[in-house]
Amino acid sequence: MPNDTSRRTALKTGFAAALIAALPATGAVALTEARAKALVNQVVGDINRVIASGKPLSSMIRDFETIFRKYADVNIIARSTLGADSRRASAAQMRAYTDAFRGYVARKYGKRFNEFAGGKIEVKGVREVKSWHEVTSTVYLRGEAPFEVRFLVSDRSGKDLFFDMVIEGISLRLSERTEIGSMLDRRKGNIDALIADLKTAG
Repeated sequence: MPNDTSRRTALKTGFAAALIAALPATGAVALTEARAKALVNQVVGDINRVIASGKPLSSMIRDFETIFRKYADVNIIARSTLGADSRRASAAQMRAYTDAFRGYVARKYGKRFNEFAGGKIEVKGVREVKSWHEVTSTVYLRGEAPFEVRFLVSDRSGKDLFFDMVIEGISLRLSERTEIGSMLDRRKGNIDALIADLKTAG
């Protein structure tokens, strides 16, 4: 049985990863604080609708992957999680890795949807940081102490997209890079083997 700290960490990570998928793309006008905040407010509504849908968990996971495919900058996130190894991957391998990563994220975090019932997020503020905007929020999960999540939003790809989430100081994107790195190490750096693993992991 995991201890309370491990369970709390898993809940935070799962809730945050579910939210990453719900960010919609908007037009090409320069990102503003108001738009960044509105984007995160929309995330709250989108993810809550999935949580409250009453669908079987398998259907919720499929919904999660659909949302992730539509709204997250999956190419950037996937390349970042592969780290320096992305530079030696062929174009075909990167496409296959990105597809496998998308499904891996949907399964890994979508499974936790049932634990999010009754949760809510309150957006607290937004500020511009270098070339992106940071939106601060407080997450409330039933039976858990509230915790802070900072959403990092950018329009560098030509759309308003979420590229990282920082949960009480811990980057979700960098945490997943560590996990992917460990998987790759177990396959002695074989990217094709990693892709095969990701197709069933999560």
